[in-house]
Amino acid sequence: MFQNLTERLSGVVQKLRGRGRISEDNVRDTVRRIRMALLEADVALPVAKTFVERVLSRALGEEVAQSLDPGQAFVKIVNDELITVLGGEAAEIRRAGRPSTVLLVGLQGAGKTTTAAKLAKYLSANGKARVLLVSTDVYRPAARAQLATLAQSLDITCLEPASDDPVAIAETALAEATRGGYAWLIVDTAGRLHVDEALMNEVGAMQAAVRPAETLFIVDAMAGQDAVNSARAFHDALELTGAILTKADGDARGGVALSVREVTGVPIKFVGSGENLDALDRFVPARMASRILGMGDVVGLVETVQRKVDQRTAEKVARKVKRGRELDLEDFRGQLEQLQQLGGIDSLIDKLPGVNPAAVAQAGFDERQVRRQIGIINAMTLKERRQPRLIDGSRKRRIAAGAGLAVQDVNRLLKQHKTLAKTMKRVSKAGGVERLLGGSLGPQGMGRGRPGR
Repeated sequence: MFQNLTERLSGVVQKLRGRGRISEDNVRDTVRRIRMALLEADVALPVAKTFVERVLSRALGEEVAQSLDPGQAFVKIVNDELITVLGGEAAEIRRAGRPSTVLLVGLQGAGKTTTAAKLAKYLSANGKARVLLVSTDVYRPAARAQLATLAQSLDITCLEPASDDPVAIAETALAEATRGGYAWLIVDTAGRLHVDEALMNEVGAMQAAVRPAETLFIVDAMAGQDAVNSARAFHDALELTGAILTKADGDARGGVALSVREVTGVPIKFVGSGENLDALDRFVPARMASRILGMGDVVGLVETVQRKVDQRTAEKVARKVKRGRELDLEDFRGQLEQLQQLGGIDSLIDKLPGVNPAAVAQAGFDERQVRRQIGIINAMTLKERRQPRLIDGSRKRRIAAGAGLAVQDVNRLLKQHKTLAKTMKRVSKAGGVERLLGGSLGPQGMGRGRPGR
């Protein structure tokens, strides 16, 4: 989401990093460039103006002048102010009573229904708590059907509305959640293509009826300034307690994330970055600021790995490597699928410090390639996956036809697998796997290491 902004800002501040002396002209020129980068990223003008004024005030003060490393001090100022704009401390989702009700509001197309299911999974997985879902969208039956389908896939209860009155549906759901001992009630509301009086009256009445612990505005990161204006309108009409940023994996400029907190005063609590129902993460301003400045988010990456990597699969592969056994194509497919679970290559490199996404793209690493490789392996028989050496010319042609790809693609996959297998076999010798895995598979640490290492 922040690729363009990251490239611009990191390029600007890099020129000052490491300088032993910075003049006032250097500072003013750099701040001007930062302002342009923010505006190009669709950051609201008042937010960009306030941000650069704070940076300039601190940069021209004693904080930089008396620093042993003025360039590094300036970078720290920019990082600190980004954290402030993004909300400062990470905000937890609030609980109030049993059930704690979460009301999701926003415009149509922002991703409320999918986010409702993601939030239900997050709350049930992290708190081991029972969650009840309900849709009050009486205008689009497809929305209710979608939520019911998503809930079923998660094995989470979704209440079937027996009324055409949104407020009555919400009240019934609250009574059912109380009676059933649910910890959370998530209410998905109807959206509109634009802010209108009828929408505001409806969600206002619903808020008064169920008295939610959280009223979260679902904001589309792709919507630019329109999303900021909508957030302001909803906040004026309702008592918003927070926001959830959706579609952060798209090519949005990132201005919404930097504007919503400053404009509404409510924190962004979660960020959604994919279609998978586990693609919802807590919004941590300090980590997001670090990513924007190109310094990565290693802590966030570790948390993602711990949450999404299948530890048993990772340990199985690690033990296989340690014993010097060659990884077969089933193992290779498992690693590719784990990569997809982590959100794909783009999601990973976004959190790694010092990695240029453009360079990775030029090297040919993309999501389509991963999907093609999995498709090729799926077109093989079980025997071929376990014994790749059996794959001759005729088998390659059959596999390529089954995957809908060229024989060259099959050859490329087999070559990559062979290279990986050889590398892992070398690692297994002379204690290499212990060094690779940080000792997590030693005699006292089998199975207790960090997953995916």
